[in-house]
Amino acid sequence: MKIIRTTLFLLTLVLAVFLAACSNGDTENQHANMSQGSNSEKGKNSSTMDHESMEGMNHSGSGEVPKGLRQAESPTFKVGSKAIINADHMEGMNAAEATIVGAFDTTVYTISYNPTTGGKRVTNHKWIIHEEIKDASEKPYNPGDEVIVEADHMEGMQGATAVIDSAEQTTVYMVDYTPTNGGEKVTNHKWVTESELSAKLEK
Repeated sequence: MKIIRTTLFLLTLVLAVFLAACSNGDTENQHANMSQGSNSEKGKNSSTMDHESMEGMNHSGSGEVPKGLRQAESPTFKVGSKAIINADHMEGMNAAEATIVGAFDTTVYTISYNPTTGGKRVTNHKWIIHEEIKDASEKPYNPGDEVIVEADHMEGMQGATAVIDSAEQTTVYMVDYTPTNGGEKVTNHKWVTESELSAKLEK
């Protein structure tokens, strides 16, 4: 009888130790999972922040224009006048009040290209102009043509091989504006087309 009691006691003790070990293991796994989840969330947040910071970049320019670019003789929006931007190339651009800095007659293109710095392919980028194409031909390019981009509006654009998505003969404008989201003022932004501007209503 004593032997049976001793055996039962030992079995109970072993079972208790085993259950305690399992419990600790589960707790450790839970902590590990929680830690991984936290790191994953941090990664997501970091990625989101990086994306937002890219969208919020200040795309101001030097004000220099490519050689051969012709000033528009009678633009709809004259240099020094105000207009409203109806385009969302960047965050805070749409509905912003712009001051016209320059007006030029040219062919404007949307392009798709792989940045020279690597990363995701850029599709239907607005805009580059004919004079920002390396060794540009005298005649405008057509959709599907491949060109080398000399513009450096964005990181990884200059020197990239691009495919022309669309082409349009129009007046393009260089503008200054303050983003509607309260960001820093953008100066000498290239480019906004005539169809992307509307007259400012006088009060």
